[in-house]
Amino acid sequence: MVRHEKFPGVSKELQKIVDANMRKVGARRRAREAFKDIQLSIDHILFKIPSDGLKMKESYQVNSRGLEYFSKSWVPQTSPKAVVCFCHGYGDSCTFFFEGIARKLAFSGYAVFAMDYPGFGLSEGLHGYIRSFNRLVDDVIEHYSKVKENPDFCGLPSFLFGQSMGGAVALKVHLKQPNSWNGAVLVAPMCKIADDLVPPPFVTQVLIGVAKLLPKCKLVPQKDLAELAFRDAKKRNLTAYHVIAYKHKPRLRTALELLKTTQEIEQKLEKVSLPLLILHGKADAITDPSISEALYEKASSADKKLILYDDAYHSLLEGEPDEVILKVFGDIISWLDVHSS
Repeated sequence: MVRHEKFPGVSKELQKIVDANMRKVGARRRAREAFKDIQLSIDHILFKIPSDGLKMKESYQVNSRGLEYFSKSWVPQTSPKAVVCFCHGYGDSCTFFFEGIARKLAFSGYAVFAMDYPGFGLSEGLHGYIRSFNRLVDDVIEHYSKVKENPDFCGLPSFLFGQSMGGAVALKVHLKQPNSWNGAVLVAPMCKIADDLVPPPFVTQVLIGVAKLLPKCKLVPQKDLAELAFRDAKKRNLTAYHVIAYKHKPRLRTALELLKTTQEIEQKLEKVSLPLLILHGKADAITDPSISEALYEKASSADKKLILYDDAYHSLLEGEPDEVILKVFGDIISWLDVHSS
């Protein structure tokens, strides 16, 4: 059971909205709309990046599967250097911490596009449920293909930007579209889930059997991911303000899809051929940094770079001390600048 946070200075009516069951998208959309101004005012370096001078657009579209999904863009007033397409992590959305990340990239000259996967954030679907990871990847390809076909952006270089599970999404997108992207930025990519987070083999086999009957049930054991992901305790406490994030135990089918996906990617590292920037914290206890090293070693890309950060946890752009976050931003933007020229 997820513990409901009590937010100081919040009315009973607003508290009731954010305490609602987020299983269905209507509750998530109401919570985000009611809470977004409070979110953007919290004391975090990402929320101190202004939006003045950026063209921002939010929209809802219906994909080819008939699901309504949420997307957002941040475009500089001047001609952008390139297009950056974001793939968010497990349980996440593109409307909280990524808001600041997107603004930073847009102010650096990039047209940034993001979407919430079906079942996450403001998109339709059972909260936190991934019936098929490959289908999720196809949804991402469908949306970003439309972005890149836009006459305003079709002549620009395009890059994938994946965080955590989004790193796996980005790699799968590339493997399905090997010649469609100019590069990928992978932040703590989920190429392998840390061994401590994977149930023992016997338990996994039991869960596989149960998942056939109860795929949507939340039965998979899980440690406190915020504790593992955020090194800075103050920033860790701010994760409570991400009121539409999925914070429950993983649903059975979702957990098995994630495990299967990482196993598939681990077997296909040699097929990764696009220019790569891989960034990982050496103390990451959620996604295994040794597999980022393996990706760097085995990828057939002629142009690849790996940066490992001493003592850093999983959330390099959200949960580290400010000076580390600024260093990571600098590394990303420098790489994008070189590869967009």
